[in-house]
Amino acid sequence: MFLKRHLLDSRWLWAGAFLALLCLPFVTDALLGRGWVRIADFALLYIMLALGLNIVVGYAGLLDLGYIAFFAVGAYNYALLSSPQFGLHWPVWVILPLGALLACGFGVLLGAPTLRLRGDYLAIVTLGFGEIIRIFLNNLNAPVNITNGPQGISMIDPIAPSGFSFGATHELFGISLPSVHLYFYLFLAFTGLVIFISRRLEHSRIGRAWMAIREDEVAAEAMGINTRNVKLLAFAMGATFGGLSGGLFAGFQGFVSPESFGLLESVMILCMVVLGGMGNIAGVVLGGLLLALLPEAFRHGAGPLQQAIFGQTLIDPESLRMLLFGVALIAVMLLRPAGLWPSGKRRRELNEGENHDLGQ
Repeated sequence: MFLKRHLLDSRWLWAGAFLALLCLPFVTDALLGRGWVRIADFALLYIMLALGLNIVVGYAGLLDLGYIAFFAVGAYNYALLSSPQFGLHWPVWVILPLGALLACGFGVLLGAPTLRLRGDYLAIVTLGFGEIIRIFLNNLNAPVNITNGPQGISMIDPIAPSGFSFGATHELFGISLPSVHLYFYLFLAFTGLVIFISRRLEHSRIGRAWMAIREDEVAAEAMGINTRNVKLLAFAMGATFGGLSGGLFAGFQGFVSPESFGLLESVMILCMVVLGGMGNIAGVVLGGLLLALLPEAFRHGAGPLQQAIFGQTLIDPESLRMLLFGVALIAVMLLRPAGLWPSGKRRRELNEGENHDLGQ
């Protein structure tokens, strides 16, 4: 009886959350303006990226500082095949899977030579890989112009499956749905798909093999786990989500340039995973939401707040945003080192480590 009532309550809870997400663009548009709906769209893209990186960092324990490179591969694949750059306008259902597949290949390309590296050394190599991709895109405009160099590629086609363009306003049941609202629902559907796949992977044999490698690679190898293939699979799966997100970003933004794929973006995505709670899907979603929305709130609120208190803007809102962002990260790492919403296993590991240190 109790179990039946619990399941019924859970269904009502999920139904309420689903309805709230459906109404969110309209409520946000009415209360805060359409710009915040666009920020919510970007937050969903960041969550997809963070969930992809969570496979590499949270599950397999492989520190990847060049993850933004896979995002760039997916974005440029979409831009080159769906813009006037080469005069190609391929269907979106071909471009998006192709971008994810291409990023998957780059993930294997990155993972293959780094199989014996861990910790700081792996971080340095992946950091270099991310920068190589960005510099490569920045300079691939001569002698043959492929990426248009620092100017980037503009006039990219919006996502339009079967002639239904997400870049235009549509009427549905008498309700007007602007482009940013439609993209919100599209990104929400893809985020749900990524969460579903991540959850299935976490509880699969592959997921348990990733966690065994994260805890002790030598012991995992002694238990018969093929650590080479499993680590390559982690890089490939994480990169696939990055490539998919990059394609969605290019179709949504309509413009890509190498500046969008710098080191700061990689660090930001890694912070989402670490701050939320490595290895915990709910924690990563929370971290992605906080780090995508709070900096924008700081940027929009810092200027008016200084005007109200001091009568003038003393510190540039952009600089203050990064300062507050850094202070918040340090505070969280000191007070909650396992993240805001860590997995139970990760929390136990940290507590055991602290108890062991105290015992010594």
